[in-house]
Amino acid sequence: MLDVEKEIGKIWSLYGCHQLDRSFDLPELGEWAWDMSQAGPGISVLGEVAGLRVLDLGSGVGRHAAHLAALGADVTAVDASPTQHQRALARYPDVPGLRLVCADAVDHLRQAAPYDLIYSVSGVPFLDPHRLLPALATGLKPGGRLLFTALHTNSAGAGPSDSVTARPEVLRLPGTDIEHQMHMWVLEPQLWEDLLVDHGLVVETVTTIDSPDAGQPLSYRLYTARRPERVPSRPRSNNPPSPHAAVGVGVIVHGPSGLLLGKHRLGTWELPGGTVEPGETFAEAAVRELAEEAGLVAEPTDARVLGTLLDRVGDIVRMTVPVLLSRWSGVPQQCEDTIGSWRFWPQDALPQPLFVPSSQCLAAWNPTLPLDHPPAQFQRYDMTEHA
Repeated sequence: MLDVEKEIGKIWSLYGCHQLDRSFDLPELGEWAWDMSQAGPGISVLGEVAGLRVLDLGSGVGRHAAHLAALGADVTAVDASPTQHQRALARYPDVPGLRLVCADAVDHLRQAAPYDLIYSVSGVPFLDPHRLLPALATGLKPGGRLLFTALHTNSAGAGPSDSVTARPEVLRLPGTDIEHQMHMWVLEPQLWEDLLVDHGLVVETVTTIDSPDAGQPLSYRLYTARRPERVPSRPRSNNPPSPHAAVGVGVIVHGPSGLLLGKHRLGTWELPGGTVEPGETFAEAAVRELAEEAGLVAEPTDARVLGTLLDRVGDIVRMTVPVLLSRWSGVPQQCEDTIGSWRFWPQDALPQPLFVPSSQCLAAWNPTLPLDHPPAQFQRYDMTEHA
């Protein structure tokens, strides 16, 4: 989708150039608006911003960012368009608490320290959510909030898409009849909610913002989400495991990009792992399960058995063995129907909810991780430290 985003960037640069040539600028922000019509909730949904480290994504000429800086926030306003950035610099050359940055949003988020608050006034739908949302999840401090508006129904009455794909929309240059076709991700609210949850965020509210003009179908949605302070886990079934599944391995695959987790069809995020087969060592079981579930190849000699975890499922004591792998080959892929969406997650931005045994294994490996799960007795085999 990078080519689509590049085309979007070119059109926004044309827009900014057009506005510079017109020597036109909007008046200062009097009342906070989440869309072009100034309908819907105002600035109160942001809460108290004084003293917060804030990021404005797709800041344009910078009116919203300057408004928050005047309220005492430390605001970074990022826009990828050089001409939009030029407009903002000309308008706000030296505002205390405001920093104007011309950069790709994802690149900026990867390099910047985490923010207390990230917001975007209609800018998020111009970036591929599969590229943007992982960066947003890690770009927020634990407990930090994300708020953004997204187009729901355009002025022609076309409603949102039911798949995560970009579609053509029209941008008209102000004061002219010139129109440019550009792509946007105009998604059903449930898709946005699923994407946010899949990337470790908790959705708080979804607010409808309809046009105040009678007969005008234009409509937006305001999404508010939060990065949880701690990662919860989903309890296992109350049904006891079958006898052959009472001993299992949880495979901790840890590398430069983070920890490997896949999404179960029931909605939990899990480590690779499963039942130890007769005649297998724990290391051999871990390597086999990793290959069967995620398509990665490793050697038993590269597996480090960390210890044993004991807890109860019903009246049965179940043993789970966390096994650490830091060397493997291949690319994660879906190899079975129950678990997919394999990807590496940074330790400070794990998705939620985690499966209980996976959470217990991770906590045994790295006790500093902010994970909530039922207690389990851990017997460490050695003093292996997490990397």
